[in-house]
Amino acid sequence: MADPSSYRPKPGQIPDSPGVYKFRDEHRRVIYVGKAKSLRQRLANYFQDLAGLHPRTRTMVTTAASVEWTVVSTEVEALQLEYSWIKEYDPRFNVKYRDDKSYPYLAVTMNEEFPRVQVMRGHKKKGVRYFGPYAHAWAIRDTVDLLLRVFPVRTCSAGVFKNASRTGRPCLLGYIGKCSAPCVGRVSAEDHHELADEFCDFMTGRTSTYLRRLEKQMMEAAEEMEYERAARLRDDIEALKKAMEKNAVVLADATDADLIAVAEDELEAAVQIFHVRGGRVRGQRGWVTDKVEEITTGALVEHALQQLYGEETGDAVPKEVLVPALPDPLEPVQEWLSGRRGSNVSLRIPQRGDKRALMETVERNAQQALVLHKTKRASDLTTRSRALEEIADALDLDSAPLRIECYDISHLQGDDVVASMVVFEDGLARKSEYRRFQIKGFEGQDDVRSMHEVITRRFKRYLAEKERTGEWSDGESPLAGTPSDSPGDTPSDSYGDTSSDMLGDASSTPSGPSGDTPAHDLATTSPDALTSSLKDDDGRPKRFAYPPQLVVVDGGQPQVAAAQRALDELGIDDIAVCGLAKRLEEVWLPGDDDPVVLPRSSEGLYLLQRVRDEAHRFAITYQRTKRAKRFRASPLDDVPGLGETRKQALIKHFGSVKKLRAATIDQICEVPGIGRKTAETIAAAFAQAAPAAPAVNTATGEIMDDEESETTAETSGEPVSAGAPDERRGQER
Repeated sequence: MADPSSYRPKPGQIPDSPGVYKFRDEHRRVIYVGKAKSLRQRLANYFQDLAGLHPRTRTMVTTAASVEWTVVSTEVEALQLEYSWIKEYDPRFNVKYRDDKSYPYLAVTMNEEFPRVQVMRGHKKKGVRYFGPYAHAWAIRDTVDLLLRVFPVRTCSAGVFKNASRTGRPCLLGYIGKCSAPCVGRVSAEDHHELADEFCDFMTGRTSTYLRRLEKQMMEAAEEMEYERAARLRDDIEALKKAMEKNAVVLADATDADLIAVAEDELEAAVQIFHVRGGRVRGQRGWVTDKVEEITTGALVEHALQQLYGEETGDAVPKEVLVPALPDPLEPVQEWLSGRRGSNVSLRIPQRGDKRALMETVERNAQQALVLHKTKRASDLTTRSRALEEIADALDLDSAPLRIECYDISHLQGDDVVASMVVFEDGLARKSEYRRFQIKGFEGQDDVRSMHEVITRRFKRYLAEKERTGEWSDGESPLAGTPSDSPGDTPSDSYGDTSSDMLGDASSTPSGPSGDTPAHDLATTSPDALTSSLKDDDGRPKRFAYPPQLVVVDGGQPQVAAAQRALDELGIDDIAVCGLAKRLEEVWLPGDDDPVVLPRSSEGLYLLQRVRDEAHRFAITYQRTKRAKRFRASPLDDVPGLGETRKQALIKHFGSVKKLRAATIDQICEVPGIGRKTAETIAAAFAQAAPAAPAVNTATGEIMDDEESETTAETSGEPVSAGAPDERRGQER
């Protein structure tokens, strides 16, 4: 635990101007980001007597090891920079609202020639109009099904649309009148686009115009004794009214507004948002957050506004936002919202009338959401805490291992030897921190030696990061005098062969800091410069900067001993090591002749099994990917300057790699795009390549002739094993 006085800035060093500040821990990881109208006054509050601080604030300042700040010219710039840094660094002590689901939207793809109505989730796309969010996807489909009677807009996918255009036959909706069938030319692109515009107008709340128009057409049809047409129009009117009933009028003045309510206790807070458009509730969503800092209701509202409108512009930001408490100060937040909308935005607390009554409804929803969240989370959080405590007790650790790293080795009879590293923090998988390795120090099958190499490489990188950030004083680095992995390796090259591929949503944010941002004045800095200051020296996030409290290896005594030996050689003595053997699920500790046996019903054993199984899954997935690439390899891959397009042209021209191998240089030159020099290079590559061994189709097990196997490998992508042993699952490690 750090003493805040050890890193407190000197008197007069902090500027008395607006800015954003960051607290970092001993590993240079950003743990808190805040903004202030006066940096000097705000930061002084953190360096008072610890007994006078809120418990969570006290935990933050004692976890931190340094503080730095960036000066800006206005409070609005500070608000924007704070939002950017919270997204970039993901600090553990900041309020971060968690969506309990990915809310669905009703989307109309106005950017297409024939717009399509569909359900969409995730990030919003340019040129698509969104309505919602809705609580359930089925609610969207029910509404769309009613509206298609009046607005028969296309709802089919691109594949169905193209197939109908090719065959000249519309889908079922086209036959029953719920699609205008633009795929077969029943309506022009312009008319269909106008139909989609009308659909969007109705969804935005302009409903009375269409109802009056349909009623007038119904009366005219009845007067002309066209009773079937009048009956259809009557049914259309009923369908529209039924769709409107799903969103009852809540504000009689057709207001466009968002209502935000907060329910909170000492530990957590729940936020509920109602989106009202045209006086009707068009969408609802909710978030929950841990109160990891001392924070007021107004500050919770401010963070909710940042998350809600941080990526929105134009009409997505309403004219009026109703909240239970106003941020302090109010003016910068209101100015920021107005800038995102492009016109004035009113941010206020409703006092009376319909808006106050609706706010009470939103508040009741927030209270119910908080109660439901606590009911769901209690068992899960308690179970994880108990599991970590059981592991700490069984392994005689000083504290619960909040960060656990697990390593596994995978290969197929000594070929394509790879390793995986998975990370669990607070008992939950941290997929953005997963890493995978290729074993390059030696050839063949040796799990113990492979484990030693992987642990050495991983923690060499950790020590290198500590040395780079100045955590080691001169001459103290354990890396001093340590030989590199291979002759000629530089410190960066030694670790550069470690892939940093990640699992999960591509939009996931790395949990580590992206580099050091020194304090400097940004009063005249552009937004692009602010963004670039968030990156590391090489523009990438750090990979191995944070140590675990526990290293778990998949294996028994030999693997555990290899991992411990690697740590000892690097001089690391504050990281615990254990191994989990599959045979009897016993836990092995370094130097012990007997394993630690946890009860089968133990939550700690269950967590270790989950960590080990995840490491095995991640390793074997990578190993299979590498093996499949190797099986699909071709002599053409070694021809410099020969891309995929010309490779495919060669295979298409000759029919197979076997026929291409037998072709002359003049015959190869006949392929479009292949010159004389390239043809000579291709012929030379085939001449140097070893003859292909008998191939096995791994899907069926049958031996294939050369022509069949080569054609399959080049065209279908089916993994074909050339001379590989029978690939039964049991032979994979």
